[in-house]
Amino acid sequence: MTLERTILQLDTGAMPADEARQMGQLGYMQWIAGLPGNADYLQAARDAFDKAAPFMAHSPTVAEFCRLLTRSLEAPLTPLPLAMPKRQRRGGAQARRSYRLPH
Repeated sequence: MTLERTILQLDTGAMPADEARQMGQLGYMQWIAGLPGNADYLQAARDAFDKAAPFMAHSPTVAEFCRLLTRSLEAPLTPLPLAMPKRQRRGGAQARRSYRLPH
């Protein structure tokens, strides 16, 4: 369930490379956090790659997610370049109040 939800959330279409990289990293962290403690990581990563790979061509965030999976399989003892996005203001309460749903 977590993998399907992660792929769905990442499959957003074209976006700037830096934003796609950040979202792909967040997706990887979400996916790995959802694995059971006794999971076989290598098999889970292969399965995740197989399910996500069809979305890579039109989604740079899924492509980043798959790149991280591949790197973790090729060099399992090498740390991955994961980072939380920088904090930034996005408008806060004023932006939420100004948002109107279409009728």
